[in-house]
Amino acid sequence: MNKKIVLRDDEMPRQWYNIAPDIPNGLKPPLDPETNEPMGPEKLSAVFPMGLLEQEMSGERFIDIPEEVQEIYKIWRPSPMVRATALEKALGTKAKIFFKNEGVSPVGSHKPNSAVPQAYYNMKEGVKRLSTETGAGQWGSALAFATSKFGIECKVYMVRVSFDQKPYRKSMMQMYGASIVASPSEETNTGRKILAEHPDTPGSLGIAISEALEDAATRDDTKYALGSVLNHVCMHQSIIGLEAKKQMEIAGEYPDVIIGCCGGGSNFAGIAAAFVPDYLEGKKINFVGVEPASCPSLTMGKLAYDFGDVAQMTPLLYMYTLGHDFIPPGIHAGGLRYHGMSPMLSALVRENIVHPMKVHQLECFEAGALFAKTEGIIPAPETCHAIRAAIIEATRDLNDPKTILFNFSGHGLIDMASYDKFYAGELHDYDYPEEDIAKSIANLPKV
Repeated sequence: MNKKIVLRDDEMPRQWYNIAPDIPNGLKPPLDPETNEPMGPEKLSAVFPMGLLEQEMSGERFIDIPEEVQEIYKIWRPSPMVRATALEKALGTKAKIFFKNEGVSPVGSHKPNSAVPQAYYNMKEGVKRLSTETGAGQWGSALAFATSKFGIECKVYMVRVSFDQKPYRKSMMQMYGASIVASPSEETNTGRKILAEHPDTPGSLGIAISEALEDAATRDDTKYALGSVLNHVCMHQSIIGLEAKKQMEIAGEYPDVIIGCCGGGSNFAGIAAAFVPDYLEGKKINFVGVEPASCPSLTMGKLAYDFGDVAQMTPLLYMYTLGHDFIPPGIHAGGLRYHGMSPMLSALVRENIVHPMKVHQLECFEAGALFAKTEGIIPAPETCHAIRAAIIEATRDLNDPKTILFNFSGHGLIDMASYDKFYAGELHDYDYPEEDIAKSIANLPKV
């Protein structure tokens, strides 16, 4: 038995898979918040290049990956799929646990899978500068890497709590040539307004998105890049599952359970999407989307139209949401602190194809520590959520020889300060109060 399955460069997928046309009962369109009418690409072209807007609204099932993007992908793709035999042994389970190791990318996560094509399509349209948000810094690092490949400037608004918790992410972005500021910042009207009202705010992805959007909307040379949530981002990530499907065939296995952590949804969509058509044709697969109990969009949110940001600058997206002005506590899985969820993933949950699960911070760090001791790789705090769910699934019945596949979305080598706090006993579990969620949901836009 091979411990890991590695595809050759020429076996890397040449197309992305767009799950949108295969989702039962379809996706609801984004709405213009001024009119509540479906929003076409023309109105969004101020902040996104047309190449990406065409993908965002495409009804095509497969879209070619440009050769320039493929060449950069080859730096780390195809990524290995690994059998977690040492973890299986430690758990005493007959389950087979596989993980897709996206931590092998230059920045250590799955995020460049979308950052590279986003930078490419902007470059093709003559864009000189990109603005973006980042939570834990994984997306900011990925876009900084990608823009350096195409000669584009990059400005990153990094959620303040992660800016303080993860200083080396800032260093990585600077090495790739990006400029970074903590969000909320004094550089935008949105940031100044929030700081005036809440000077000690930890920030949120919703705030950082507002700042980056404002930056792009007020400069002629700048477009905006989003690291998750949107359809085209989920589609770019589909390369993960497309590769995993080939690797599973080589291993002579097929997953009974597919797991990914959920913040905005692109990482989960990446591992799961390629397998959904099989499910729709009758294959039995348990898709598990794991989120933090402190930011439970899927398990406690409402499926409704909402803004993707705090300042209400985005189109209205039909998604599971805790409310656009929801600011979650400063947990260390900063990449999962988002109030909403990808409309694609929301639709899969609505159709009962994906089953959401919420887990607490401490059990996730414990799972990450066990994974490091057994498999040797230190996972990012976000990835620990998927590992925790894999352990739960593998130990429901220790004699069940089921096959589990999870997305190892990133390594944690730049997150060691979080592990220091875990070992010092300074981390705590947090369930967001239902009454606070209800208050936030009460402010949803009227559609």
